[in-house]
Amino acid sequence: MKRNLLALFLALTMALALTACGGEKAPETSEDETKVTEPAPEEPEVPAQEPEETPEAPADETDAAEEPVQEPEAPVQKPAEKPAEKPAEKPAEKPAKPVEKPAEKPAEPAKPAEKPAEKPAEEPEAPETTTVDLAAFVASLSDWPALMKTEQEALDTFYAGLSDISTKQSEVYMAMISAAVGEIAVVEVENETDVQAVKDIFQARIDYQVGDETNPGGAWYPASIEGWKNDSRIVSNGRFVMLAVGSQADAAVTAFNALFA
Repeated sequence: MKRNLLALFLALTMALALTACGGEKAPETSEDETKVTEPAPEEPEVPAQEPEETPEAPADETDAAEEPVQEPEAPVQKPAEKPAEKPAEKPAEKPAKPVEKPAEKPAEPAKPAEKPAEKPAEEPEAPETTTVDLAAFVASLSDWPALMKTEQEALDTFYAGLSDISTKQSEVYMAMISAAVGEIAVVEVENETDVQAVKDIFQARIDYQVGDETNPGGAWYPASIEGWKNDSRIVSNGRFVMLAVGSQADAAVTAFNALFA
């Protein structure tokens, strides 16, 4: 704009100068002066071309001023697209999932129907081995020498460790005469894992009565020692263990096994 004003101002000043020069030359009649002043009218053509070229510069400036007007149109469209897409997709997917879960869970309670059918069938097996009366079994044996039930003190001496084992029934009988070969012990343990421990205690009783080459046996007499050595039997069935010593030991084993047949 400043350039345009300056060009216009120069054009006006040149025009005024020409008009002033033209007014002064009219009264003069000399031919020399007219020849000098003739090229003067051609000078205004130079400043007249400048204002025609200068207006082209503001045309660029006006075009540049129009461009920033189009820029705000782009940001106006962006916020309108984002909020429309997000809320429409997310709420539609979430409520569809909880509809499947409640349909699968109520179908599981069908399993407990199998468990109660198996347990009652297995439990009745345990009481079958507790129907044996060991005291009545010992009383049913015949052809045995006179026997007496062993008291607690004698039991701890001759059957060391037996009192430490948990038992349901314990019947231990010894011959009333030391020279006679006859002894029977029948035990029912609470835990079947203690069966071997009872067998070891019964075997220790036999070893003590028989003795060895350096120590005489507890049976004392040679015939009694031979009877303990040859006529001693240890058998077990389930939680029941028996020691039978004497000439009727084999008959006692047969009767014992018949209790569980």
